[in-house]
Amino acid sequence: MGEIQKLTIDGKGYVLLSEDDYQDLVDVSDARAAKARIDAGEETWPEDVVKALIAGEDPVRVFRKHRGMSIKELAEKSGLSQPYLSEIETGKKEGSLDALRSIASALDVDLDDVA
Repeated sequence: MGEIQKLTIDGKGYVLLSEDDYQDLVDVSDARAAKARIDAGEETWPEDVVKALIAGEDPVRVFRKHRGMSIKELAEKSGLSQPYLSEIETGKKEGSLDALRSIASALDVDLDDVA
Protein backbone atom coordinates (compact mmCIF):
# COMPACT_ATOMS: atom_id res chain seq x y z
CA MET A 1 0.00 0.00 0.00
CA GLY A 2 1.33 3.40 -0.98
CA GLU A 3 1.28 6.69 0.82
CA ILE A 4 -1.96 7.65 2.54
CA GLN A 5 -2.75 11.25 3.31
CA LYS A 6 -5.20 12.36 5.96
CA LEU A 7 -7.17 15.54 5.32
CA THR A 8 -9.64 17.56 7.31
CA ILE A 9 -12.25 19.52 5.39
CA ASP A 10 -14.95 21.43 7.23
CA GLY A 11 -14.13 19.49 10.38
CA LYS A 12 -14.53 16.06 8.76
CA GLY A 13 -11.66 13.63 8.41
CA TYR A 14 -10.86 12.20 4.97
CA VAL A 15 -8.26 9.81 3.64
CA LEU A 16 -6.59 10.28 0.28
CA LEU A 17 -5.04 7.23 -1.34
CA SER A 18 -4.07 6.14 -4.84
CA GLU A 19 -6.65 4.64 -7.15
CA ASP A 20 -4.70 1.34 -7.14
CA ASP A 21 -4.76 1.22 -3.33
CA TYR A 22 -8.47 2.02 -3.33
CA GLN A 23 -9.12 -0.80 -5.82
CA ASP A 24 -7.12 -3.19 -3.63
CA LEU A 25 -9.37 -2.32 -0.67
CA VAL A 26 -12.50 -2.87 -2.77
CA ASP A 27 -11.15 -6.22 -4.02
CA VAL A 28 -10.40 -7.39 -0.47
CA SER A 29 -13.88 -6.37 0.64
CA ASP A 30 -15.49 -8.20 -2.31
CA ALA A 31 -13.41 -11.32 -1.62
CA ARG A 32 -14.43 -11.33 2.05
CA ALA A 33 -18.11 -10.99 1.09
CA ALA A 34 -17.80 -13.87 -1.39
CA LYS A 35 -16.05 -16.04 1.20
CA ALA A 36 -18.80 -15.30 3.73
CA ARG A 37 -21.46 -16.43 1.20
CA ILE A 38 -19.50 -19.61 0.47
CA ASP A 39 -19.01 -20.27 4.20
CA ALA A 40 -22.78 -19.84 4.62
CA GLY A 41 -23.37 -22.62 2.08
CA GLU A 42 -23.74 -20.79 -1.24
CA GLU A 43 -22.51 -23.02 -4.03
CA THR A 44 -20.02 -21.71 -6.54
CA TRP A 45 -19.45 -23.05 -10.03
CA PRO A 46 -16.14 -24.07 -11.54
CA GLU A 47 -14.77 -22.15 -14.50
CA ASP A 48 -15.71 -24.83 -17.04
CA VAL A 49 -19.37 -24.67 -15.98
CA VAL A 50 -19.44 -20.88 -16.18
CA LYS A 51 -17.73 -20.85 -19.59
CA ALA A 52 -20.15 -23.47 -20.95
CA LEU A 53 -23.15 -21.45 -19.78
CA ILE A 54 -21.73 -18.22 -21.20
CA ALA A 55 -21.08 -20.01 -24.50
CA GLY A 56 -24.79 -20.82 -24.66
CA GLU A 57 -24.65 -24.53 -23.93
CA ASP A 58 -27.85 -26.03 -22.58
CA PRO A 59 -27.91 -25.50 -18.80
CA VAL A 60 -29.61 -28.83 -18.09
CA ARG A 61 -26.81 -30.68 -19.86
CA VAL A 62 -24.11 -28.50 -18.29
CA PHE A 63 -25.36 -29.07 -14.74
CA ARG A 64 -26.09 -32.76 -15.38
CA LYS A 65 -22.51 -33.31 -16.51
CA HIS A 66 -21.20 -31.20 -13.63
CA ARG A 67 -23.10 -33.44 -11.21
CA GLY A 68 -21.63 -36.50 -12.95
CA MET A 69 -25.05 -37.84 -13.90
CA SER A 70 -26.05 -39.74 -17.00
CA ILE A 71 -29.24 -38.76 -18.76
CA LYS A 72 -30.71 -42.04 -17.48
CA GLU A 73 -29.89 -41.11 -13.88
CA LEU A 74 -31.37 -37.65 -14.30
CA ALA A 75 -34.51 -39.16 -15.84
CA GLU A 76 -34.94 -41.51 -12.89
CA LYS A 77 -34.25 -38.82 -10.31
CA SER A 78 -36.52 -36.24 -11.95
CA GLY A 79 -39.32 -38.64 -12.89
CA LEU A 80 -39.12 -37.66 -16.56
CA SER A 81 -38.46 -39.80 -19.60
CA GLN A 82 -35.02 -39.98 -21.18
CA PRO A 83 -36.34 -38.95 -24.62
CA TYR A 84 -38.04 -35.87 -23.13
CA LEU A 85 -34.86 -34.87 -21.29
CA SER A 86 -32.88 -35.37 -24.47
CA GLU A 87 -35.26 -33.08 -26.35
CA ILE A 88 -34.87 -30.43 -23.65
CA GLU A 89 -31.08 -30.70 -23.72
CA THR A 90 -30.93 -30.47 -27.52
CA GLY A 91 -33.35 -27.54 -27.65
CA LYS A 92 -36.09 -29.45 -29.50
CA LYS A 93 -38.43 -28.79 -26.58
CA GLU A 94 -38.39 -26.06 -23.95
CA GLY A 95 -39.69 -28.19 -21.14
CA SER A 96 -42.73 -27.37 -19.04
CA LEU A 97 -42.36 -25.42 -15.83
CA ASP A 98 -43.11 -28.58 -13.83
CA ALA A 99 -40.47 -30.52 -15.79
CA LEU A 100 -37.88 -27.80 -15.23
CA ARG A 101 -38.72 -27.74 -11.52
CA SER A 102 -38.18 -31.51 -11.35
CA ILE A 103 -34.90 -31.22 -13.24
CA ALA A 104 -33.67 -28.37 -11.02
CA SER A 105 -34.55 -30.36 -7.92
CA ALA A 106 -32.82 -33.49 -9.22
CA LEU A 107 -29.70 -31.47 -10.07
CA ASP A 108 -29.85 -29.54 -6.78
CA VAL A 109 -29.81 -26.15 -8.52
CA ASP A 110 -32.22 -23.21 -8.56
CA LEU A 111 -35.00 -23.21 -11.13
CA ASP A 112 -33.55 -20.13 -12.81
CA ASP A 113 -30.28 -22.02 -13.30
CA VAL A 114 -31.99 -24.37 -15.77
CA ALA A 115 -34.86 -22.22 -17.09
